[in-house]
Amino acid sequence: MKIKLCAFADEYSGWFDKQIEGLKLHNIPYIELRGIDGKNVTTYTPEDAKKWKAEFDKNGIKVWSIGSPIGKVKIDEDFDEYLKVVENVCKIANVLECDKIRGFSFFPNDREKDKELVVEKLNKICALLKTYGLTLYHENEKGVFGETVEWCEYLLDNVPELKCVYDPANFVQCNVDINKALKVLQPRTDYYHIKDAFYSDGAVVPAGCGDGMLYEMVKGIDKDTVLTLEPHLTVFSGYSDIDHTELKNRYKYPTRADAFGDAVKHIKDILTDLGYKEEGAEWIK
Repeated sequence: MKIKLCAFADEYSGWFDKQIEGLKLHNIPYIELRGIDGKNVTTYTPEDAKKWKAEFDKNGIKVWSIGSPIGKVKIDEDFDEYLKVVENVCKIANVLECDKIRGFSFFPNDREKDKELVVEKLNKICALLKTYGLTLYHENEKGVFGETVEWCEYLLDNVPELKCVYDPANFVQCNVDINKALKVLQPRTDYYHIKDAFYSDGAVVPAGCGDGMLYEMVKGIDKDTVLTLEPHLTVFSGYSDIDHTELKNRYKYPTRADAFGDAVKHIKDILTDLGYKEEGAEWIK
């Protein structure tokens, strides 16, 4: 079994050169690209992406996924206009030779009433991505249509091209039974976001320190996969743009780089405890 680590490196630093520094420092070969120099990836152009690609290649880093906010808008957003944003992200992904885009399932007005519209729009987005050789990976996120196990299942059953990225902390913060989430969704999960939290107040903590059953989650992995660190252990540039709730933390760190380093240490400790060994850029068991 092989596991590779990935990260939202904008949590190490908002600046592109520092993000590369953080990935190399912690021997992380993949990036889930979300924010560059203080702006979301969706605001850039394919020309910008060419510059990033050259630097990533020079430093031996690959873009695992575009950590886009696609689908993190109200369900009644002007969809034709919104598809232009989606298409720009597709072009950026192609330049970066990345075939995955992380996305969401819209903020519904009423889940039961909106479910068919959500499916219709996600199918159209997936169809557009397919023309670029890309796949949409749905993240369970607070407030979006697919924030619970049941609605995630509904999406995966009704949007054939949709894949699943599993975020344990988001389930905890939505008061979802994490045992049930693991049992039902782990067999359908394509890769994971590494973030942990407490049910009591939603506070985010390092992997294995909260209620997200990170140890059990990693133990249950039965195929080669990628774990993307999304620590949220301290407020970072752009956080308010991607999450409109207060970020609560139990741990305090001198710098963002220190918080990121502690997040890396905790997931590597879990891997080591489970018998994985770090060999080059892979963890193997």
